[in-house]
Amino acid sequence: MTSKKFLFTSESVTEGHPDKVCDQISDAILDEFLTKDPSSRVAAETTATTGMVLVCGEITSNCYVDIPQVVRNTIKNIGYEGSSGGGFDYNTCAVLTSIDEQSCDIAGGVNKAYETRSQNSDTSTSETENIGAGDQGIMFGFACNETPELMPLPISLAHKLSYRLAQVRKEGILSYLRPDGKSQVTVEYLDGKPSRIDTVLLSTQHAPEINGISDNSKIQEIISSDLKKCVIDYVFETESIKPDSETKILINPSGRFVVGGPQGDSGLTGRKIIVDTYGGYSRHGGGAFSGKDPTKVDRSAAYAARYVAKNIVAAGLADKCEIELAYAIGVAEPVSIFVDTFGTGKISDDEISNIVRSNFDLRPAAIIRDFDLRNLPAKNGGKFYQRLAAYGHLGRTDLNIPWEKLDKADSLKKSLMSYSAC
Repeated sequence: MTSKKFLFTSESVTEGHPDKVCDQISDAILDEFLTKDPSSRVAAETTATTGMVLVCGEITSNCYVDIPQVVRNTIKNIGYEGSSGGGFDYNTCAVLTSIDEQSCDIAGGVNKAYETRSQNSDTSTSETENIGAGDQGIMFGFACNETPELMPLPISLAHKLSYRLAQVRKEGILSYLRPDGKSQVTVEYLDGKPSRIDTVLLSTQHAPEINGISDNSKIQEIISSDLKKCVIDYVFETESIKPDSETKILINPSGRFVVGGPQGDSGLTGRKIIVDTYGGYSRHGGGAFSGKDPTKVDRSAAYAARYVAKNIVAAGLADKCEIELAYAIGVAEPVSIFVDTFGTGKISDDEISNIVRSNFDLRPAAIIRDFDLRNLPAKNGGKFYQRLAAYGHLGRTDLNIPWEKLDKADSLKKSLMSYSAC
């Protein structure tokens, strides 16, 4: 039988990428509101371009937040400061705001859900736990056993490369680097399992001169050598699958990357949803995360779907699992739950769906309660969602993230045993 071989590619971007700048600003605003008032309703959208940042959206809260100051602090922490900002500076850029309150029509649907449970349902459930979804929509969660964190290997590696690229800049290891950058990894699969690294791509913004050298060809030689040693070799040192003699290594293939960040390209919140999730390896419902408070199921239900899928794989019910959740605005219960294990399930997908319904409460308020989503910023020094806004919201091992817990795995194993015994 002929083995099936294919290539799959995922990308990541650094925190200085213009879209990621906007994601971090939106989530920094969310962090600030939730820290001061956990009941805040926030939908903050940001766009950035040369010398300007615009924040707009709908926010209802009992507290005041100095949004321009939050914007400037976020840009400064990313690294766009003075000459090292590559043409964009936190202190001199214009900051414009246009904020309204949340629509009363949306608020009404969220505050009091239509009761979808039968008359025989648990009447002890509080009305608060039956608040409705903030919008209709579909959300996907995914997990697979390709990596220790149960994420697809291509996006896992791409994030590690981008994170390391920012780290060597911030720690002064490669002081000529600037905040904007991208990574991309192509993995070769054999019979559905990662077998080798086909291509590694890094693009990084840099200073126009390095150590007094202005000749671009020499500059690129320095960058290629430094990034190969300090980023690529560093990341793959602890990986079980490493680049081989045939792996293509591409560093700044455009030949020059001096103008970057919001000066080089406009940025927008929510334009890197595939980077934020599974790198294209799993389906996506289309909704972005950043700048949205937990009542928005685009965010909270996507986290819950990841939690469900990860625990299913960790429990051994499947090697690969994708969960789709669908919601209606103002309705508490999901209108549908779909499970796909791609033929790797130890029992049928229908049986796993029944296990999911029995073991997970996927109403929006229950998700908020179980993950404590409203209080995470205050519990993490006023910064939580902003930290998620770069290098992925899922599969993170550098942060204590509630939807990455495996606390349901044991009970799911018992469920598997009971089904297998039938």
